[in-house]
Amino acid sequence: MRRGDGKRRLGEEDVTRFRDEPHDDGEAAVEPETIVVEITDTFDLHDFHPREIPELVDAYLEAAQEKGFIDVRIVHGRGKGVQRARVQSLLNGHTRVESFADAPGDRGGWGATLVKLRPA
Repeated sequence: MRRGDGKRRLGEEDVTRFRDEPHDDGEAAVEPETIVVEITDTFDLHDFHPREIPELVDAYLEAAQEKGFIDVRIVHGRGKGVQRARVQSLLNGHTRVESFADAPGDRGGWGATLVKLRPA
């Protein structure tokens, strides 16, 4: 579902994802793929392409706040820390975010970020 400002919203409705498929000339084409994302207190980014992350994180924070969540967890994975830095950069100064920090070891450690949302 798209809002008037052109941004996608996550929710119990369809979310368009992009999938690469080769063209006849061998170049990859971007074609929409529809999936449904359930909004819970945890959002796992492993199933998404890195280019989707900024828009999806923003949409997730909006949907989580609308559902009344105050504390949420964004799972970005450990790897080299690129997605962690990218996600935390998006959270820094975000109007919906009160604070954020790396998750404790039992909740994903540096492979996840805990976010405290501002009340709706």
